[in-house]
Amino acid sequence: MSEALDQLVHLLDLEPIEVNTFRGIQPVEEVQRVFGGQVAAQALMAAGRPGGAGQVHSLHAYFLRPGDPEVPILYEVDRIRDGRSFSTRRIVAIQHGEAIFNLSASFHVDENGLEHQLAMPEVPDPETLPTLTERLEQWKDEKDDLRTWFYRPHPIDQRYIGSISWAAGGSDPDPRQRLWLRADGELPDDPLLHACVAAYASDLSLYDTIVRPHEIRWDDANFMGASLDHCMWFHRSFRADEWLLYDTDSPIATGARGLARGLIFDRSGRLVVSVAQEGLVRFLGPPAG
Repeated sequence: MSEALDQLVHLLDLEPIEVNTFRGIQPVEEVQRVFGGQVAAQALMAAGRPGGAGQVHSLHAYFLRPGDPEVPILYEVDRIRDGRSFSTRRIVAIQHGEAIFNLSASFHVDENGLEHQLAMPEVPDPETLPTLTERLEQWKDEKDDLRTWFYRPHPIDQRYIGSISWAAGGSDPDPRQRLWLRADGELPDDPLLHACVAAYASDLSLYDTIVRPHEIRWDDANFMGASLDHCMWFHRSFRADEWLLYDTDSPIATGARGLARGLIFDRSGRLVVSVAQEGLVRFLGPPAG
């Protein structure tokens, strides 16, 4: 397990401080506010404790306020319903006495039913693709905060298929992005942990699909971008430390909001997770030329 992945697993080891109340620590962070995938993953971990409700099958989350990376996050869990097949949890993440994030998660005991899925697209094998660090090598000396953040060690190994428009500073007319993902090391055999790591990884690149067709610079003072909500449906069991194909697209952006969708396949072609996210794409003034 890499040091970065070990830190992520440590972040997901929430401290129980009261019945249905947990505390999540923060990584050392100087470049950005609290990463949304981290909050989603920690909230899902809180929802799944102490277990016994089945496997998580969906989550629906809203980002309410920017998180403060300097203080811990409290997660309050409301056990709304415990049924024979489905159980529902509502989680609120709190900092400075205010809610910064709200998540509802549903857990389901496995059952038999109808079976079908879309086929996985044909793509290059992940071993044939360069790592993210190798892709960013030509920009490593630039002082752009985004590139600095992506160039440092990460818990998720990301292998992009095709161009990375935000790294090159350009655009691609096709609002689609594909990449292989996996945890950078072996994880314990805990299905909830694998789901939480997937939740973390799913937020790393999904928003980028919305801005991919546009020549937007992240340091443009006239542009404001942020995730508004995040939804996931977990269809089948999987391992987050094995290669997963993340196939994403953005069907629309209008009214200062853009939609991104994603399908996550395992190496054998099984569709294991579906994802959707709406993001804020707001201009505060004329775009920089």
